[in-house]
Amino acid sequence: MLFSLYIKNYALIQELSIEFTPGLTIITGETGAGKSILIGALNLVLGERASSDLVRTGSTKAVIEAVLKEVHSEKLDTLLNAAEIETTTELILRRELSSSGQSRCFINDTPSTAALLKQAGEILIDLHGQHEHQLLLHADTHETMLDDFAQTTAEVSAYKAARATLQELHKQLVTLKKEAAEIHDKKEILDFQLNELHALDLKNGEDEGIETEIMLLENAETLFSLSSSLNELLYDSEHSVYSSVAAALHLVEKLAVIDKRFDIHIEETRTAKSIIDELARFTRSYSADIDFNPARLDSLRERQLKIQRISKKYGLTLSGLIELQNELDTKIALEGNLEEEVNHLQQQITLQRTELSILACTLSGKRLDASRLLEREIQKQLAELGIPNATFIVSITHEEDGEGEITIEGKKFSAFNSGYDRTEFLISTNPGEKPRPLIKVASGGEISRIMLAMKSALAESSKLPILIFDEIDTGISGRVAEAVGKSLKKLSRLHQIIAITHLPQIAAMAELHLQVQKSLQNDRTVTEVSALDHESRLQAIAGLISGKEISSSSLNHAAELVAAAQSV
Repeated sequence: MLFSLYIKNYALIQELSIEFTPGLTIITGETGAGKSILIGALNLVLGERASSDLVRTGSTKAVIEAVLKEVHSEKLDTLLNAAEIETTTELILRRELSSSGQSRCFINDTPSTAALLKQAGEILIDLHGQHEHQLLLHADTHETMLDDFAQTTAEVSAYKAARATLQELHKQLVTLKKEAAEIHDKKEILDFQLNELHALDLKNGEDEGIETEIMLLENAETLFSLSSSLNELLYDSEHSVYSSVAAALHLVEKLAVIDKRFDIHIEETRTAKSIIDELARFTRSYSADIDFNPARLDSLRERQLKIQRISKKYGLTLSGLIELQNELDTKIALEGNLEEEVNHLQQQITLQRTELSILACTLSGKRLDASRLLEREIQKQLAELGIPNATFIVSITHEEDGEGEITIEGKKFSAFNSGYDRTEFLISTNPGEKPRPLIKVASGGEISRIMLAMKSALAESSKLPILIFDEIDTGISGRVAEAVGKSLKKLSRLHQIIAITHLPQIAAMAELHLQVQKSLQNDRTVTEVSALDHESRLQAIAGLISGKEISSSSLNHAAELVAAAQSV
C-alpha cells in the first residue's frame, strides 16, 4: 500500500505530508484547489517526465517522496536486485527536481534512473487519469489481463519454453546450412589444403625432435672425440680418475682402522668411485652408439625445410597446422553428413511444431472459456454502473500464415510470443452499435466506468496492489454515482484505492477522506491537504451537495449517505 506521500516546494505546495490507509481513500476539494497537483506529484515520483516549471517559485529544489509498504513481489524484487538496490520491508521512491531542470531519482536511498523509477512505479501503482487509461486502452495489454483472469500462467510458460526450443532448432539448422554452403563454395581449396597437410603426415612435437636429431648428427665427430677423451680420462689411461679414486679409497680404509674419524669418509669415497665407474660405462656406451649417417642428416634437413615452408605459407606453428588439418577433416566430414544432419534437425522441428501447436491450442481454449466469463462479468458490472445495454466482447483472432509454426486443423498460423491468439477488448455502450476497440470510446464518463468495471472484474487476479483514479466521476451523477461509489468500495477490499471526486455519493464511501484546500499565506498561494474527522467530513460532503452555503438539509443528506455507505 501507499503509506505516505511527502511533497516540498512543488507547484503551489510549500510542504506537506500525507499518510494513507488501506481501503478506499477519497480526495475532494474545490476546483483549482490543487487536487491535480497531487496526481502530478505522484506521476513525477513514479518516473514521469519532469519540468523545472514545477519547482515552486523562489525555491531551488522540489522534493517528492513516496513510502510504500507490503508491495514486494517477485517481479519487483528481480528488478531491484538487477539494479543492486537493497530491498527492505519498505520501498521509498524519491524524486528531486532542481529549478535549473536537473532531476535526481532514488529508490531506497540508492541513486536510480527515471526509467528504473518508472518501471518500479508501473509494477506498484496503476494511475488512471481521465485521458490516461494506458493499461486498458492499449490492446497489447489485453492478453495479459485475460491471462490473469484465466489463470494461464502454467500454460503460457509451457508454450514459451516450447517456442524457445523451436527457435533454437531453427537457429541450428540455419547455422548448419550456412556452414555447409561455405564448405561447398570452398570445396576445391579445402580439398587441396587437406591433401597438402595429409601428405606431410605431421605429428605433434616433430619439429623439436628433428631439430634435436639434426644437432646430434651434425656434431657426431665432435661428440665421438669428446666422449672418447672423457672415457680415457675416467678409466682407460694409466693414471685414470677411476684408478686414483680406487687407490684413495684403499688409503682411507687403512686410516679408518687406526683413526675412527675417517669412518664417515669411507662411504663418501665409495660413492665417488661408483659415480665415476657409472659415468665411464655410460661414456663407453654413448661413444659406441654415435650415428655417423650423412644420408639420415640430409633426409632430416629436407623434412625440416618442408615443415618450415608450410608453416610460413599458413602462418601457423606445427601444432597450429595439425589443428587446421583436424578442422578441415571435420568440415569435409560435415558436408558428407549434411543430408543426414539436416534431415534429423527437420524431424526435430516437425515434432516441436506439433508440440507447440498442441500447447497453443490448449492455451487458446482456456482463454476462450475465460473470455466468455469475463464478458458476462464486465457486462454485469457495467449494468450496475449505469450502462445497462453495453456489449463487451473479448475478441480472440488468429493470423493465417502459410509459413506459420502453428498448425490447427490443417491450417497454418503465426506463432506469437504468448500463443497464437490476438486478443483485444471491444465494447458497444448503446444498442445497435457495433463493438469497437476501447480506445475509440468517446465519452469520458463511459471510459471511467468501463475502466472501473474492468478493474472490478479483474480485481482478484490483478497484480497491481494500488489503484488511483483521477476524475472517476466524469460525466456521471445520481444513481450512477452511487453505483460507482459502491463499486469502488467493494474493489478497495482487494486493493488500496485512491480516488479524486466531486460527487457526494462517492465521497461518502471513503474510509479516509482527504480535503485539498488553497489559501493565501504571506501573500503566497499555498495548497494544503488535511485528513477529515467525522464532523468535518460531513461538512465537506454537504458542501459537495449544496455548494458553499451548507444547509441543515444538506448536512442531514450527507449523514444519510455516510450511514448508508457503512452497509456496502
